[in-house]
Amino acid sequence: MTRTANRTRLIGIAVSTALATTALTGCTTGGGTRADVSASRAESALAAGKTDKAIRNAEEAVLADPRNAAYRATLGNAYLNAGRFKSAATTLDDAMSLGDTSPRTALSLALAYIGAGNQRQAVAVLNDWRDEIDPADLGLAYALAGAPDRGVNVLSDVLRSGQNTPKVRQNLAYSYALAGKWREARLMAAQDVPAGEIDQRISDWAQSIGAAGSAYRVSTLLGVPVTGDDPGQPAELALNNTPSAQQLAAEAAALVPARTVAADTELPALPAQDEQAPAAPAVALARYDAPSPERPQSFEAAFATSAPKGPTPAALIADTVRFVSQPVVQKMPARYGIAPAQSARTGTAGSTGGSHLVQLGSFYSEQGARRAWGIYTSRNPALDGHEMKISQAVVGGKRYWRVSAAGFDKAEARSLCANVASKGHGCIPYAADKPLPGAVES
Repeated sequence: MTRTANRTRLIGIAVSTALATTALTGCTTGGGTRADVSASRAESALAAGKTDKAIRNAEEAVLADPRNAAYRATLGNAYLNAGRFKSAATTLDDAMSLGDTSPRTALSLALAYIGAGNQRQAVAVLNDWRDEIDPADLGLAYALAGAPDRGVNVLSDVLRSGQNTPKVRQNLAYSYALAGKWREARLMAAQDVPAGEIDQRISDWAQSIGAAGSAYRVSTLLGVPVTGDDPGQPAELALNNTPSAQQLAAEAAALVPARTVAADTELPALPAQDEQAPAAPAVALARYDAPSPERPQSFEAAFATSAPKGPTPAALIADTVRFVSQPVVQKMPARYGIAPAQSARTGTAGSTGGSHLVQLGSFYSEQGARRAWGIYTSRNPALDGHEMKISQAVVGGKRYWRVSAAGFDKAEARSLCANVASKGHGCIPYAADKPLPGAVES
């Protein structure tokens, strides 16, 4: 499909060009900080379609204030608009790890994963946010992520619910095509495409699906360049966030190694002000200009052991962004890398029975905690079949989201933590009726 075919492509996803930017708060044009000014310039450049300038300014903003989630979201979307999907995925994941809970950022992250060829991670994100993302976008994103039948089901439900719009119909038609259901694709597309153009439309889709990879399809969908060489996020912008080591250490500095801790004994309370123990605020507020040399350079590294005639495209996507105040974790197959989701709570055993849990890590955001579960389960086969528990804790005045696995008896919990600790990772066994210090009751 060539650039001229962009006028006939599907335009449904809500992260297209100008809609991809994240509104920033506190940006000024006069007396703002260096980061504020750079971020404001990046926003203006994105709105004007000057992607290279937007990237330069957004990178300056992130460099000046590396733990600002909004700045990283802006940079991630600038990368996305440049067709740099690998860089976009890393940066948008950083933004969500820092607390960005926007469904738009989640959708952008899923598309970046798809463009980068990481379909499994894309599906995991979509499952995690399926109640927050506009279903008209969600269905097509599923289809692009290698789950076309699921996308068809979502879009068919949307259509039956009364949202019978050209966008939904064409997204459904393309999802049919991705599923190899060409008869259904033609019938659905024909509702909006003139009879004289339907053959060309189907031919374009067949060419895109048959010869091009996911990066080309996402690039065409968003109207962004196809970038063959993406070096990834610059190393100096890497988020120095070590959730499984530093944050767990900040919470449990007073604890002895997990293998020597009695699993049925409540762990000692953390010191309120202990100059010898790593303080949680110091971890959360650590600036990039003074990183610890052992910090990993990415979220993943923290866990490592070594268009039709009629409405214009703008009209079709103008009403696609929908915000919901309370994200809901959705149940999904373990093969997608995220455990069957549960509401954040403590004090109950898992679905497999057992009176004990093991805490595997803690994070600055709920999204970071949920995404970590897939890494934990892939690293520890013993977690297979156990239930994920996400709970909140306040330690040293900072809020954390803890990730635990439920459904163990006392001996199993201690044995698993001994194994995990032997590989250099954090793990704390505890009884379900004796939550760890700092736990916030739900």
